[in-house]
Amino acid sequence: MMKNATDLYFSLLQGFIVSLDNSSQDCKLRYIQNFKWTDTLQGQVPSAQQDAVFELVSMGFNVALWYTKYASRLAGKEDITEDEAKDVHRSLKIAAGIFKHLKDSHIPKLITPVEKGRDLETRLIDSYIIQCQAEAQEVTIARAIELKHNPGLIAALAYETANFYQKADQMLSSLDPAYTIKWRKYLQLKACFYMAYSYCYHGQTLLASDKCGEAIRSLQESEKFFVKAEALCKEYGETKGPGTTAKPSGHLFFRKLGSLVKNTLEKCQRENGFIYFQKVPPEAPQLELKANYGLVEPIVFEFPALHAHWTPETLAAFDLTKRPKDDSVRIFHLMFFLLSLPSVLSHA
Repeated sequence: MMKNATDLYFSLLQGFIVSLDNSSQDCKLRYIQNFKWTDTLQGQVPSAQQDAVFELVSMGFNVALWYTKYASRLAGKEDITEDEAKDVHRSLKIAAGIFKHLKDSHIPKLITPVEKGRDLETRLIDSYIIQCQAEAQEVTIARAIELKHNPGLIAALAYETANFYQKADQMLSSLDPAYTIKWRKYLQLKACFYMAYSYCYHGQTLLASDKCGEAIRSLQESEKFFVKAEALCKEYGETKGPGTTAKPSGHLFFRKLGSLVKNTLEKCQRENGFIYFQKVPPEAPQLELKANYGLVEPIVFEFPALHAHWTPETLAAFDLTKRPKDDSVRIFHLMFFLLSLPSVLSHA
């Protein structure tokens, strides 16, 4: 339903942007309407541009956000099914693809450059892309754990995912903390959480290779990261900022890691006391892990083609000398003029 409705809207909106003969010239309707959008971070003062491309990228941005919220709703269930997990995975890759397409192909076409710290600014778009990839990889990791895949693969995937979260956090580091501190706390706790996972499963790999002393040190490092992730969960919950507050520490996947680290560390210590008698290194092992499978790439996205109702006759019917003076009139009023009201609603 969401895809059908937005595809229809985008196909109609294209008529205000692209020329009918596919030339490089702007459509005469591109600048007839002022569009205003409230940003996710700086939500008090809306951004505004008299440009239909601004409407296109802003709507695209919000559709991408919808896919992330849809994925979040499904992922928040305790008893998520395999099909639902696939939906979460795919939705996050679709969202990443939309964000990437906006950044690469449409935001650069805006006549007025995007203000710093606004939703469409490069640093924010990049952060959204990376976070979507990281969250999709979380689904991959959960699947790999459930099916008891090789601990080395799980450790590598967790390490790559932690690096994604760290990179997204770094993207936001140069923005005003008043708007980003809550988001950054979330990214930091996720980075710590998956570093804990990586060291935990790396420790299992070391134990399987009879490197029990190193395995113990890896598990100790995992324990440190998990404790730090728990502390960041509390800080995140107490931090004021835009957006709703997630509760990762209450999720089953989070709680299971604490028990896994504890039990695996105790097992390594027992085995070392009975069999290996190896010294525990003072320094944690360097994680130089590279996942060969399970890495997430955005799904390629393209806006739908121009709606068939856009013809030379339709375009000629717009008299720009009679356009409304009130900028609050939205472009879909013009679309309703273009199409009969019942036909639009029947597609929505």
